[in-house]
Amino acid sequence: MKKAKLFSLGIVAVAGLTLLGACGNGGKSGSTDSTGGGSADGKTDAAHSVAIVTDIGGVDDRSFNQSAWEGLEAWGKEHNIARGVGGYDYVQSNEASEYTTNVNGAVQNGFKTIFGVGYLLKDSIEAAAAQNPDTQFGIIDDVIEGKDNVVSATFKDNEAAYLAGFAAAYTTKTNKVGFIGGEEGVVIDRFEAGFIKGVEDASKALGKEIKIDSQYAASFGDPAKGKALAASMYQGGVDVIFHASGGTGAGVFQEAKAINEQLNEADLADKKVWVIGVDSDQQDEGAYKTKDGKEDNFTLASTLKGVGAAVQDISTRALEDNFPGGEHIVYGLKDGGVSLTDGFLSDEAKDAVKEAKDQVSAGDIKVPETPEK
Repeated sequence: MKKAKLFSLGIVAVAGLTLLGACGNGGKSGSTDSTGGGSADGKTDAAHSVAIVTDIGGVDDRSFNQSAWEGLEAWGKEHNIARGVGGYDYVQSNEASEYTTNVNGAVQNGFKTIFGVGYLLKDSIEAAAAQNPDTQFGIIDDVIEGKDNVVSATFKDNEAAYLAGFAAAYTTKTNKVGFIGGEEGVVIDRFEAGFIKGVEDASKALGKEIKIDSQYAASFGDPAKGKALAASMYQGGVDVIFHASGGTGAGVFQEAKAINEQLNEADLADKKVWVIGVDSDQQDEGAYKTKDGKEDNFTLASTLKGVGAAVQDISTRALEDNFPGGEHIVYGLKDGGVSLTDGFLSDEAKDAVKEAKDQVSAGDIKVPETPEK
């Protein structure tokens, strides 16, 4: 594999795209779903067609998969390429058992470049790449070596999560914060490790002890489990939760909303609970009204991950017949590949996050990739 390299990209443009709420059917191309927001207008070009295959979170997960789909949609519109076979589309997976079938289905439909969105699709992408050397593949959030027809794109999630740790530490009133992960693995390890390190460093700067409750849902597509975990944490005194759990995170937002809706405006200063979003700006998910009718928001901030921008970047290179096969492209904090929104951070928290970001970008702080177990 060619040497890993950092690549700068415009993460904000993609992360700021509106949430489409698209939904597809497992094992079927997204073009079969009239709610997907795509268009049949534009040109077809089979030699430069692109498809993404989602994990079980789906393109309406308000997070990782949705960011990828929004990036591909933006690419299609930018280049006047039609949605569907011969253009661009998605294939949604509702079960892990569908990954291989869906990747192979995209190959059979003639898509030239096919992305597996998430490390859970690594085995399926690697097998398909071996069987189809003339098709180009991309794996997001993992690395496949020794394949000239595969590009690997990973992100320094630990660096963005480090900033989330600062945001949580500078916001908590109870000195208890929580982390909810989807499935355990190297990717979510980075989120957890970065968040814990951020909370620890920020608590030292603040001169106080902050406890961290870290839990896993064992799924990226189980909102009910996310809600239950969040309820337990909030009941235990946690007032800020950072989730890195894909669609499971919808349940975290549901629980925070249910709690905050029972509060009057006067209670917010002491009793409000917060959520830190992941992978895309999840501020819209935090909108609610207090018991006495005040419009408010509980999404403290969101870590941004340029999944959509990475899909756009690689798809554009493929369109220009410059597909970066065999390369491992790394998107980090220094080059804008990951970041944290300001959200509803206090001025003090914003200043602390900015200082932490500058120190990480300068290499003065090394953020771990694996949590201490």
